Amino acid sequence: MSKLWTGRISKETDADANDFNSSISFDSRLYQQDILGSLVHSCMLEQQGIISYEEKQAIHHGLLEILNQINAGNIEFTDEYEDIHTCVEQLLTQSIGDAGKKLHTGRSRNDQVALDFRLYVVSQIEDIKDSLLYLIQILADLGAEHAETIMPGYTHLQRAQPVSFGHTMMAYANMFRRDVLRLENTLAVMDECPLGAGALAGTTFPLDLDYTASHLGFSKPMSNSIDAVSDRDFALEFLSDMSILMMHMSRLSEEMILWSSWEFKFIELDDAYSTGSSIMPQKKNPDMCELIRGKTGRVYGDLMGLLTVMKGLPLAYNKDMQEDKEAVFDAVDTVKMCLKVLPGMLRTMKVRKDKMRAAASGGFINATECADYLAKKGMPFRDAYKLTGALVADCIEKGLTLEDVSLEQLNELSELFDEGFYEAIDLDKALASRKVYGGPAKENVLEQANEAKAFAWEHKKGGKRKAPELRNTWTYTLKK
Repeated sequence: MSKLWTGRISKETDADANDFNSSISFDSRLYQQDILGSLVHSCMLEQQGIISYEEKQAIHHGLLEILNQINAGNIEFTDEYEDIHTCVEQLLTQSIGDAGKKLHTGRSRNDQVALDFRLYVVSQIEDIKDSLLYLIQILADLGAEHAETIMPGYTHLQRAQPVSFGHTMMAYANMFRRDVLRLENTLAVMDECPLGAGALAGTTFPLDLDYTASHLGFSKPMSNSIDAVSDRDFALEFLSDMSILMMHMSRLSEEMILWSSWEFKFIELDDAYSTGSSIMPQKKNPDMCELIRGKTGRVYGDLMGLLTVMKGLPLAYNKDMQEDKEAVFDAVDTVKMCLKVLPGMLRTMKVRKDKMRAAASGGFINATECADYLAKKGMPFRDAYKLTGALVADCIEKGLTLEDVSLEQLNELSELFDEGFYEAIDLDKALASRKVYGGPAKENVLEQANEAKAFAWEHKKGGKRKAPELRNTWTYTLKK
C-alpha cells in the first residue's frame, strides 16, 4: 500500500525501516479521536465551501462505518498503514473514492496527531478524575468512621503524638484532592485546539479555526501554528500529574504494608487483596500495595523519558515526538490499574483499633501534652520541654509511663503539677483538645470528611470538560 508521502520518495521503504518508522501498533489507540477530528474538520471544510455537502456526507458515512468496523474488531492494524491517520484516510478512500482524498485538505498529520493526542489526554483525565473522586469518598468514609480511633502519629517513623486513624485517612484524601485540582488545571492549560496549524505554517485555505475549536470542545484555536505542532508540554504536565498521583498512592500503600505487618498489626488486608507464599504457609503478603509502590517508578520513567525526548528538539515537528504516545499510554494504563485496586483494598481492610490504641499507649506520645500542661501553668515552654524530656528519660530508665508517676514524684520536679496533669495527658482528652483548624479532634476530622465528600460531589457534577457539540449526533456510535 502506497504511503501518503510518496512522490518525492521514489524507492520502496526498507522492510526493517518501515517497521521502525511505523506507529500503528500503538497509536491505533487514537482511532476514536482521529475519526472525531475528521468529522469536525470535514464539516468545517463544507461550511467554508472547500468541499461540497455531498462530499461531506460521503466522508461522514465512510468515517462512521470505519468506526463501527474497528469497534467490531473487523479491521486489522498492520504496519502497511504506518499510523492511525494513514489507516483511516486510506480505508476511507477505498470506501468512498475521491471524496476521501479531499478530507486532508488544509490539514497535516502534524496538526492531526497533535489534536488526536490532546483529545485522548482530555478523555483520560476525565476518567482518572472520576476514579480519584471515588477514592476520596472511600477515604472520607473511613475518616468519619474512625474519627475517634486513636493511633500514634509518627515522625521519622518514631511515635510522636496522638492522632486518629480517621485523621490519617483524611491526610491522604486531601492529597488526592490536590491531584484532582492538578488534573483540572492541566485541562485548563491545554484548552486550545491545534487543528489548522498544518505542518507548521498553517494553510492558504480559508479555514474557520474557531469553528473546529469550539466543536471539538476547546475554548479557542492555538495562536501560533509552530507552537501548535512542536510541543508536548500538555502531555508532560499530564505525566507530571500522574507521577505525583502515583507518589501519593505509593505512600499510602507503604503505610498499609507497614500497618499490616506483625510489627504493627494496625490493619489486616482482606484475603481478596493478599497473596501467600509458595514455601512459607503462614505468610499473607500485601502484594497489591507493593505493586502500586513498584509501578510508581514506572510512571516516573514515563515522565523522565518524554522530558528527555523533548529537551533538545528544534522547532517545529520532529519524528522524535512519535515517542510521546507510548509513555502516556503506559502511564494511563498503570494509573488506572492502581486506581481500580486501591479503593477495594481500603474498603475491605479490617482496622485493628485495639492494636492502634495499645501502640498509642506506649512511646510517650503524650509528652507534648505534659510540656503544654506546664506551659499553660506559666512555665516558659522551653523550660517545660526540658523538664518533660528529663521526666521521660527517668520513666524509660525505671520502666514507667507518664501515667505511672505519682503526684508526689512530679511535685519534686515542679510545684506546678496537680491532679489536672493526669487528665491533660489522657490520650482521649489529648486528642479531643487538639481543636486547632486542621487538627485531629473528632469534630475537625468529621468536618474534613464532609468537605472531602462535598468536593467529590461538586467536581464530579460540575467539573467535567464540555463535550464537543457535534459529538451529540454520534455519541452512541462512539461509545459503542
